[in-house]
Amino acid sequence: MLATIHKNQTGYIAQIECPLAHSICEVWAVLTENGKLQKWMSNLEMIEPKKNGKMRFNMNDGTDAFIDIAITDYIEQEVLEFEWGKDSVRFELSPTSDGSILVLHEKIGQLTDHTPKDLAGWHICLELLSDLLNDTVPGEFPMEAWQKRLAEYTLLIHEAEK
Repeated sequence: MLATIHKNQTGYIAQIECPLAHSICEVWAVLTENGKLQKWMSNLEMIEPKKNGKMRFNMNDGTDAFIDIAITDYIEQEVLEFEWGKDSVRFELSPTSDGSILVLHEKIGQLTDHTPKDLAGWHICLELLSDLLNDTVPGEFPMEAWQKRLAEYTLLIHEAEK
């Protein structure tokens, strides 16, 4: 389930496909309901779930600091897109014969040293989301697994730059 990365006119698109044996309603709930969302991505908080609405990225560092994030596209049970720094993240949800498929697209203007860290983080978060849907309550963020994915995404980014 490693991301694929493609160059386009404005930069790059990283895409991770996550097939899930769960209904669109169940998956949408873990993407948009704070009690579920924060179990797989503890920094995100849904404030106004709608197009031109707002999310927050909470620093979770004891300072109560946060960054407001604009929701740029929102179609109930289909699309959630939001700003991600200078880039954007888009989740698309579609039904399949045995559940649904969640596709994450990260639009990346410029590849940086932070890009593989970001993609490794999203990869791990999608695994935690899947665990949550499968009734496994995610614990602390698995840094060892993230380090492994970071090495894989560093190589992937290097290949994309060629």
